[in-house]
Amino acid sequence: MSMILTRRGFAAATMALATMIAAPQPTFAQDLTKLTFIQEWPVPDGFWIPWILGSKKGFYAEEGLEIEIVTPPTVADTMKFLGTGQAQVAFTTVMDVIFAKEQQAPVVAIARYGRGNNWGILSPEGKPLTIADLKGKTIGIYNDAWTLAQLSMMLADGGMTIDDVKTVAASDDTVPLLLQNRVDAITGITNAEGTGMQTTGEQKAEFLPATAHGVPNTPIFMLAANETWLKENPDKAKAFLRATKKSIQYAVANPEEGIAAFAELYAKAYDGKFIDQQWKDTIPLFGEMDAGLMVNDDADWTALLEALKKFDVVKTVEAPSAYYTNDYLAQ
Repeated sequence: MSMILTRRGFAAATMALATMIAAPQPTFAQDLTKLTFIQEWPVPDGFWIPWILGSKKGFYAEEGLEIEIVTPPTVADTMKFLGTGQAQVAFTTVMDVIFAKEQQAPVVAIARYGRGNNWGILSPEGKPLTIADLKGKTIGIYNDAWTLAQLSMMLADGGMTIDDVKTVAASDDTVPLLLQNRVDAITGITNAEGTGMQTTGEQKAEFLPATAHGVPNTPIFMLAANETWLKENPDKAKAFLRATKKSIQYAVANPEEGIAAFAELYAKAYDGKFIDQQWKDTIPLFGEMDAGLMVNDDADWTALLEALKKFDVVKTVEAPSAYYTNDYLAQ
């Protein structure tokens, strides 16, 4: 089951877009190795700005690589592409990696995207909520296992269970539920639902962070790879991560250039107002542009796996090292 995250109303108009798009590359003399890079969502997403811009700037070509950005048919297909070797690398969620490993798929997280968990409860501007305030409230949610588990953890921190609130499941976006006053609050992340509240609702949502109430601080998004490909191509994996790190650093330092590169590649799917704000909301989540930028933290993974076991999100858990590796990151 995939972690469900909102992607705005222009999604339907972009479904006809070709799923495979080679990111623009400067002309280099050497032959480039093409990597199929499967994404986490079926439509263009502002989270992809670093590798879009990095490709345009030649950071991947400098490493002898060309990345082909592939949008999956559905959110459930990202790990299928990666696990079957149709893609070598993926931008995905931490839970998708864990669920895939539970199915014995040969995938592993090779770097983190962001430094923590920015999921929580959002309420209208001027109406902040505490954990105690949630009792009896109606909350818009996504009906996936990790959303329900995180909400349960937060409520447990306040001495409550899921039965103490009323939930309303959104098919693809919780934001309209809140803007239409159908719920008191919604679940989501600061750079998706929070961005939607600002660009669609023209308000800065109040945010009750899950990490302040018993939820592990493991980053939501990960870069992952096919394990067979990794073993056969360690140098290419390291090159991919070097280029991606450089791309993140450049995109953070040059946000307008990144937004423009996204618009150029995905002109037919470009919701300028949203993508602009989404990238600006994403930038703070990377923290310092230092050596630890993409390094997975064992303590984060340990806490996450213990929580998943406690709340019966997965049947069995392995050691953290089964799910991630830092071996391909230059230290």
